[in-house]
Amino acid sequence: MQIKKKLAIVTSHPIQYNAPLFRLLTERGIIDLKVFYTWGQTEQGFVYDPDFKQSFKWDIPLLEGYEKEFVENISKHPTAGSYKGIDNRDLIERIDRYNPDALLVFGWSFKSHLRVLRYYGGKRKIIFRGDSNLLDEIPGLSVKKILRAVFLTWIYRHVDVALYTGEANKKYYQKYGLKEQQLAYAAHAIENERFYDIDGRHEVAAAQWRNALGIGHEEKVFLFAGKLEPKKDPLLLLEAFQQLNEKNTRLIFVGNGVLEETLKQKAGSDKRILFLGFQNQQQMPVVYRLANVFVLPSKGPGETWGLSVNEALACDRAVLVSNKCGCATDIVGQEKNGFIFEAGNTASLLQGMKKVLYTKFDPAEIRAVVSKFRIQSIAEALEKEV
Repeated sequence: MQIKKKLAIVTSHPIQYNAPLFRLLTERGIIDLKVFYTWGQTEQGFVYDPDFKQSFKWDIPLLEGYEKEFVENISKHPTAGSYKGIDNRDLIERIDRYNPDALLVFGWSFKSHLRVLRYYGGKRKIIFRGDSNLLDEIPGLSVKKILRAVFLTWIYRHVDVALYTGEANKKYYQKYGLKEQQLAYAAHAIENERFYDIDGRHEVAAAQWRNALGIGHEEKVFLFAGKLEPKKDPLLLLEAFQQLNEKNTRLIFVGNGVLEETLKQKAGSDKRILFLGFQNQQQMPVVYRLANVFVLPSKGPGETWGLSVNEALACDRAVLVSNKCGCATDIVGQEKNGFIFEAGNTASLLQGMKKVLYTKFDPAEIRAVVSKFRIQSIAEALEKEV
């Protein structure tokens, strides 16, 4: 009987995009795995979001179906938002006790994660997962850019294989020293099945909700769902919508954030614009179906992918995505499932909104694109590398 290889996964805290992957790997049983959560304060499932200035808890199971342990985080200011926010005294000792054949490390920009890369580099196989890209990089040379390049090249010397999420991410890794043979494609994906609507109940619930909101059957709805923060640029969408001279159109904002009050003030008394606040995960398959078109107008910096686009497409909705979103060139097929527009450009977004209103999209084509972005493919790529 062949002994299964063991994989130690190092990541900060449970999130809705990774937990299904960990469960699937466990169910497939090709490798053994154990997840080490380094932000130990999240063991109860609550995460503090500095943008919302409050803690919240996802309403879907994130800790079931796989082996894991939470490692004590001794940082004085525990957070996943800074390098010093995750500092584990005995992480390496715990990993050593598990004695893995390989490690999968999510991100290097925490004190403990970088320590893991440095300690195990050359001793165990290091598989790395991150989704950084070069989309925000300003052309030209500077001392800061040269120093950053030297530092990142040093970081990635500790990595044996990087699982790249898409073309923008691949170019980033190549710039900082990883060779073609060190790159394995594992496209960013969501749990598509959770957003599919096999029995039609999500569409029914969305139709009832639209009716309760006073949205007519003939009205076309644009949707933004995410943090109302400068990086995602919801103000651009509001401005473009206010200039859109089309009858029977609505705009819905779902989420909270620092720009919420500004958006509401600029929307004024316009009854075409609705704010629905934060909606938890179980409700999202219905939320996307309130709309005809999902819009992600991010200007960055740091919109490394935009998994909400995957979610909207899995709900058979067309998308409008800015060119500063890491997913844009990988997942948006012009006229097949949506359009790409220039970030920060109201006229470009407005043109895209007009085009999408008068384009007839085939739900089968939309589904065909997103079905290629599967958690199963990430699992297969990972199993191959271990």
